[in-house]
Amino acid sequence: MRILVVGKGGREHALVRALVESPGHPEIFCFPGSEAIHELAKPVPADGLESLVAWMRGNSIDLCVAGEESYLVKGPGLANLCASAGIPCWGPPKESAQLEASKEFAKVFLLRHGIPTARACACDSYEEAVEAIAGHYPTVLKFDGLAAGKGVAVCPDEATARAFLDEVFVQRRFGDGRVLVEECLTGPEVSVFAAIVDDQYLIFTPARDYKRIGEGDTGPNTGGMGAVASRNLITPEMLREIEDRVVAPTVAGLRRDSLPYRGFLYFGLMLTPEGPKVIEYNCRFGDPECQAVMPLVHGDLAGFCLAGAQGKLRADLLSFDEGWSVCVILASAGYPESSHCGDLITGLDAAAPARVYHAGTSKTADGSWQTNGGRVLTVVAGAPTLTAAVTRAHACADQIRFEGLQRRRDIGILHFT
Repeated sequence: MRILVVGKGGREHALVRALVESPGHPEIFCFPGSEAIHELAKPVPADGLESLVAWMRGNSIDLCVAGEESYLVKGPGLANLCASAGIPCWGPPKESAQLEASKEFAKVFLLRHGIPTARACACDSYEEAVEAIAGHYPTVLKFDGLAAGKGVAVCPDEATARAFLDEVFVQRRFGDGRVLVEECLTGPEVSVFAAIVDDQYLIFTPARDYKRIGEGDTGPNTGGMGAVASRNLITPEMLREIEDRVVAPTVAGLRRDSLPYRGFLYFGLMLTPEGPKVIEYNCRFGDPECQAVMPLVHGDLAGFCLAGAQGKLRADLLSFDEGWSVCVILASAGYPESSHCGDLITGLDAAAPARVYHAGTSKTADGSWQTNGGRVLTVVAGAPTLTAAVTRAHACADQIRFEGLQRRRDIGILHFT
């Protein structure tokens, strides 16, 4: 089997490694990939989606796996182009990927299908958003578009809200787009992932991520500073409630709205006193949750994704570890406001037995690794118990060093003690 994975970050590194470890030993290609991913997958010489799909067609690619969300909605859309070329794609077409690309589209979908979510209204301007907030804090502000995980602000006061609105409407940090002013939900968060094949689905291992830069959930939001994953993260009763009230109605809603879907769908949830409510959808695996979940997935992931892209849900090809997985992000100096490149990384070999996924690294002329982005590495370790997994992950992360390293030492501890 010949598989191409689209994306370049830590999530794609984890997906590529899981696909490489599939029993059929598939040949893996990547676009654009990274130097770390290139050690497992062959890079493809393409300069855009059209040339990429032409290359896939000319090189007998059996399956395209969409890792990074932006390619699903760029131009005509990755999955749409694959469909036109007759290439199975594990990832939804552009019209369905609007569930992630547009917060407003997702909110309307949720309300139309009676799926629990927060109240919200869409605003076209700074002044309209301030009027919609009407002094009610805390409030949640969401940019209506893709923003690499940084387009949402939980605002405890007016100053925070105005600063975010300035980024959106004055600085245009994320480009053109409206803002959703949303009710602030309370309760623990959980991320649930489902593999969806038309009207069928399989729920993967739930996870919980840590978005703020500082310990104790302090400081600005990031793309994620770590995650914990386990089938024991929530009770079986809560998982059944999430399936009944959120997952199944979402799959039914997609079918009812004629939105085809074959791929991973991420449900960001708040477990409120009234029950689980949807915060957001992502039309791919989360990052860094993917890095925590993938080591708990056993079996033939390559065969599962190919069968799914061809319209068959083969749950029999996978099994899920009942233990715990903890991942710790190592970020560069200045993150999340900026990132730092060129700092030498040491201790990677000493981090075993953890899995280390590369997100923002590059190689020096002598083959050493250096920083090349905001989130640099993900250190992941598992164990039968949460305590053991936490201890192992942090001990392995202790072995890695680079100038300006930022890391949270409460990953797996906060919210669980």
